[in-house]
Amino acid sequence: MRNLLIFLLALWGIWWVRRALKRAGDRRKAGGDQAATPGRGVEHMVECAHCGIHVPETEGVREGDRFFCSEAHRLAGPRKRD
Repeated sequence: MRNLLIFLLALWGIWWVRRALKRAGDRRKAGGDQAATPGRGVEHMVECAHCGIHVPETEGVREGDRFFCSEAHRLAGPRKRD
């Protein structure tokens, strides 16, 4: 009985390791982190002209050739450079 239990545990361990390796290989083929967040593509990050923080381009506000992280920073204008 003990040998049967050891044999079943060994089979379960082999199955678990193979499954983990297969999942890791699938993630690597799918593009790394994109596999963790399906349906989301890579977004271009742009620096705010007022505060300098980088935000996704789809979440910010554009005024001409300048980019701002929020409407309040767009109204405040670009920061003054020393």
